[in-house]
Amino acid sequence: MAEAEKVILTNMCMVYAGTKVLVQNRLDKNWKGLTFPGGHVEKHESFTDAVIREVKEETGLAISSPQLCGIKQWPASESERYIVLFYKTDKFEGELKSSDEGEVFWMDLEDFKKAELAKDMDKMLEIFLRDELSEFYYYHNKIDGEWKFCIK
Repeated sequence: MAEAEKVILTNMCMVYAGTKVLVQNRLDKNWKGLTFPGGHVEKHESFTDAVIREVKEETGLAISSPQLCGIKQWPASESERYIVLFYKTDKFEGELKSSDEGEVFWMDLEDFKKAELAKDMDKMLEIFLRDELSEFYYYHNKIDGEWKFCIK
């Protein structure tokens, strides 16, 4: 039987309106650049409630009906896995306001694709946009010792 592993659960949500997407210019020095809002799932919190809460905290918008559209994951250590649940929705209300996480604003999707994005966000975007894809997976290549990723 396989060993259990600790899992860190987080989320990210693409909020969109027509050709516009809601983006966040993250201030975190470890992962800065344009991305979508999101954050950690709290203990005993449902995944859907977590993404609704995180988007509200970081953008001021109350989203509804977020649809799970994929995941990002990687081994954080020998006994720990980090998982990001990807959601998207075009249902929201409220007034847009930035947070300590970074400035939020609307941007045309085509302009977003060409902007200074957070590391690998351009590749993660494929999971949000292509229904036939569902997973972005980082792994440690044992041959060259480098971190790689695959999209499935």
